[in-house]
Amino acid sequence: MPAAHRKPRQRSLSGHTARTAATLALASAATAATALESGTAHAEPDLTPAQVKAKVDRLYQEAEVATEKYNGAKEKAGQARKKVSALQDEAARRTAALSTQRRALGATAAAQYRTGGIDPSVQLLLSSRPDHYLDQAALAERAGTRQAATITRVRKELREIDQLRERADGELGRLKARRAELAREKRTVTRKLGEARRLLDRLTPAERDPAPAATRANRSDPRATPDTPAEAPDSRAAAAVSYAYGALGKPYVWGATGPNAYDCSGLTQAAYRAAGVALPRTTYTQINAGRRIARSQLQPGDLVFFYAGISHVGLYIGNGKMIHAPNPSAPVRIAPIDEMPFAGAARVA
Repeated sequence: MPAAHRKPRQRSLSGHTARTAATLALASAATAATALESGTAHAEPDLTPAQVKAKVDRLYQEAEVATEKYNGAKEKAGQARKKVSALQDEAARRTAALSTQRRALGATAAAQYRTGGIDPSVQLLLSSRPDHYLDQAALAERAGTRQAATITRVRKELREIDQLRERADGELGRLKARRAELAREKRTVTRKLGEARRLLDRLTPAERDPAPAATRANRSDPRATPDTPAEAPDSRAAAAVSYAYGALGKPYVWGATGPNAYDCSGLTQAAYRAAGVALPRTTYTQINAGRRIARSQLQPGDLVFFYAGISHVGLYIGNGKMIHAPNPSAPVRIAPIDEMPFAGAARVA
């Protein structure tokens, strides 16, 4: 056969080459499978216990930022829902009241239609009592004036009801936006807390807390109190502090406001609610709920805030300590205010 028509011979792989290719293929498959299982194309490098804990702390702080955004969106969604309900109720009430006036106008219009074909002079001529007819005519004129006023009122009422419905529709739009924001922040919180849990699962109990046993035992009791509890300056602050002491040991649950679980701003809100004071829901609104004070002026009952974004709050109890709901890894407990970057304080008015 001429050389131009010969098929090129396929070279078989030698033993060494075949083994190398098979090994590379298996390694590639294993790497791809690992990437698929972990949800990322790059395996996370090994971290030291200190690095894991630092990353977990950062994730908790980021989750708390998202939690406070969630709390704020939830509060605004509640306000929008109340506005929608109030506007819809008012529109329904005014529509029902308007029905009576419209029925009366309808009856008048029907009566006029039935008698409208007879000229008034003919009606006077045919009347058996002209004087009575003239009296009725005067009354009809006055009734016509009242009817015109009723029509004007009805038209005005219809316009106002339409405006109420438009406002309700606007609030419904805002409510939908708040609900979308809620879902978004909830996903953020859940993702970050899940990542923190997965990181912590890498560590042994000793790696999670390398402190001496005596220190751990001390810290494990969330009800550990200062040596000499400071006295609150007034009855409201005292009531708030007392409530916070009663919450010691209860779990941190993001979005919770008690009585069985709390997040940080949920705890301070509940404490002051027990004292008869209504605080707003989030850290970044609670800091403006009272008078700002310097750290050197702190008294029991003051609110203490942390991080640049004002994402964490605790209730000061004196002696440099506070009661706060830290994060999902720890219950409500007493802690020094130095354990987080201090951002400011407020005294509830």
